[in-house]
Amino acid sequence: MSEEKKSEVGGYHAKVALSLLVLVYIFNFVDRQILSILAEDIKADLGISNSDIGFLFGTAFGVFYSVVGIPMGKLADSWNRKNLISIGLAFWSFMTFLSGTAKSFLSLSIYRFGVGIGESSATPSAYSLLSDYFSPKVRATVLSIYSSGLYIGAGIGLFLGGAILDTWNSWYPDHTQAPFNLKGWQAAFMGVGLPGILLAIITFTFIKEPVRGLSEGIVTEPSKEPFKDTFKEFIGLTPISLLGNKDSLKSLGINFLIAFTVFILCFSLYQLTGDFLQWVAWGIGTYLVCTWIQSLSKRDIVAFTLMFRSKAILYSFISFPCIPFVGYAYSAFTPSFYINYHGMTALEIGTLIGLITAIGSFIGVIGGGYFGDKLRDKYVGGRLYVIFVGGVIITALGCLGMIYSDSKNLSLLFNFIYHIGSSVYVGCAATTVTNLVLPRMRAMAGAFFILTLSMIGLALGPYTLGRISDLFEYQGYAPGDAMQTSMALILFILLIPSITLFMAAKHLKKDEESVSERARALGEII
Repeated sequence: MSEEKKSEVGGYHAKVALSLLVLVYIFNFVDRQILSILAEDIKADLGISNSDIGFLFGTAFGVFYSVVGIPMGKLADSWNRKNLISIGLAFWSFMTFLSGTAKSFLSLSIYRFGVGIGESSATPSAYSLLSDYFSPKVRATVLSIYSSGLYIGAGIGLFLGGAILDTWNSWYPDHTQAPFNLKGWQAAFMGVGLPGILLAIITFTFIKEPVRGLSEGIVTEPSKEPFKDTFKEFIGLTPISLLGNKDSLKSLGINFLIAFTVFILCFSLYQLTGDFLQWVAWGIGTYLVCTWIQSLSKRDIVAFTLMFRSKAILYSFISFPCIPFVGYAYSAFTPSFYINYHGMTALEIGTLIGLITAIGSFIGVIGGGYFGDKLRDKYVGGRLYVIFVGGVIITALGCLGMIYSDSKNLSLLFNFIYHIGSSVYVGCAATTVTNLVLPRMRAMAGAFFILTLSMIGLALGPYTLGRISDLFEYQGYAPGDAMQTSMALILFILLIPSITLFMAAKHLKKDEESVSERARALGEII
């Protein structure tokens, strides 16, 4: 096979890249999901609450993942994406390993910050790389295949975490007799962290960097100063980026009002909940994101216009995070629910829930991408209709059946249905976003898409569920009943995409067809 054939759209190198990137995403979510199966042991050992677990699972990871993801998206748009993925994988795997050395809530939080920073490089780079290697006609299917790693990894993370935890605790009931005095949850973090470093070497060796814009014939030359461009993107997160413009004073005044508003909001939430780290982290992240959007309007008017003055993409950014708000919340606390409500062991949960998560979500994400592409051939908004059916209707029904079934087996069946529905949106959502921008800003748009999922879904979903559950427990509810009621209440957020998905579909055709036209009108050379 010639090198030219290997490198063509959908060719040999494309398939190798897709296969390895799925494996990378599996490791990504093994390292992310394992915390949930270890939650009860961590709570007991470190003396923390459900809302603290929600912070560790969601906010501590999600804020840094989101904010750093923006400049990482810029670096992916201007530098070698294969290198960026490999370096990020090695870093977050090392941070996961270090999580096993944590002795306090603060130290574990810091390591989770590190995991979030490392993982921020992966998906924007992967979206961009795969979009160059595969035709737009099959893009939702390809991105769904890639995204299946998310759910396979989540399932494997539950299984490995439960297996290592129970095995280690049975070997060393007295942890002082264990190597290095390690407890079961600490050994689990270390056990899943180290293999990722080896995979980083493999991805660096075997993934080939494609020509940017290859799949659409819009060949884009790489930036001559990628790190300088990325540094500007980091600066774009701060008010410094607003200086030097003719309207600097006005921009700084607006930025001050943004900062003041975020401060008042987060201070009020801190007074209400008492969770200092949660609202400091989320507040800083929210302010930095708002500053970056404000800065982008000055630095790259084309990217700003395509990303924030398109009704289709704005309604999408409102719709999509609501589904992972439920998904991440359930992922964080499903093990605790089954432990407290159905009396299952960590190993039992890791095996059964891990298998259900992996298989059910794989079916959902692949099926969502496939049917999204097929329905798109008939209806412009076809992918969004698929998201509504799976991400809203099936997800809600599966969740309610799971938490209100007295029978453990029936609950597990509904859990399977829930995982199918909640994973449908991934490939369709990512494709909707990347199709509404130019190739040169695809990774950055993907990064912002992930940011919305993380700042709203990941940073708030698990914390909100944990906080509500704590409140019910303080009122005298049994832990299982408290978790059950809380899991039901957060489903109300799915009412939002029930409306906004159809609003996005209404504007999708016009906004997709006018991407190049709007860019040229603003001075873009295509």
